[in-house]
Amino acid sequence: MAQTQMALDSLDFDGTVALAAKVAPHVDILEIGTPCIKHNGIKLLEVLRAKFPNNKILVDLKTMDAGFYEAEPFYKAGADICTVLGTADIGTIKGVIDVANKYGKKAQVDLINVADKKARTLEVAKLGAHIIGVHTGLDQQAAGQTPFNDLAMVAGLGLGVEISVAGGVKASTTQQVKDAGATIIVAGAAIYGATDPAAAAAEITAIAHGGSASAGGVKKYLPWLIAAAVLVLLFTLLGGKKAEEAAPAVEAAPAAEAAPAPAEAAPAEAAK
Repeated sequence: MAQTQMALDSLDFDGTVALAAKVAPHVDILEIGTPCIKHNGIKLLEVLRAKFPNNKILVDLKTMDAGFYEAEPFYKAGADICTVLGTADIGTIKGVIDVANKYGKKAQVDLINVADKKARTLEVAKLGAHIIGVHTGLDQQAAGQTPFNDLAMVAGLGLGVEISVAGGVKASTTQQVKDAGATIIVAGAAIYGATDPAAAAAEITAIAHGGSASAGGVKKYLPWLIAAAVLVLLFTLLGGKKAEEAAPAVEAAPAAEAAPAPAEAAPAEAAK
């Protein structure tokens, strides 16, 4: 099963809270996107943490320097995950990992624009990074790039870390991303750009959690399967009862045929 993450990218404070209210019941992680957290600040995190205690919250800081110092206030305010850029100095990355461990939280290393993604993934995993973020940015998506090659590489390393995938994921590609090794599937525009964001989030989560986008998996047919099983059981019981009722009649038949024999013998005895 993969978790789902909804990227909240709007600059509108109230609009972000309203959208979060719609999708929170249908996703595992609420992400405060980089433009959103830069514009609205830590106050937005505090509000979301208070309103949605059942969701994990990721703050996409994309830290590039002063890792421990920058991330600590957000972990204190309720963030479960903070991100640090894979292009940052290794000391910066270690700082975010260290402060995450201090608060029992997680640090995600974002591989966006990392030249040697394999080498950096191995390096940060050794440091104790909790999540590797395979991220195809908006500008890269516009140029036709997808996260699949990078995802295959990271998953193929078998490091035992969580793998987050972001970059144009939608319902039609969620299963492919999951099968390729993602443990956290991030969707943004596919949800907030939908006519019904809650329904879009629920559809993606159903797939990520193991269901089907079109049929809702076995759950859709479960009532019919139960009804069919009940009917089979009833027919079996009724059939067994009829067989039991018929059995005495079959056994009595030979006795009825044998009964006349003594009566036929009686005249012969009288003649003697």
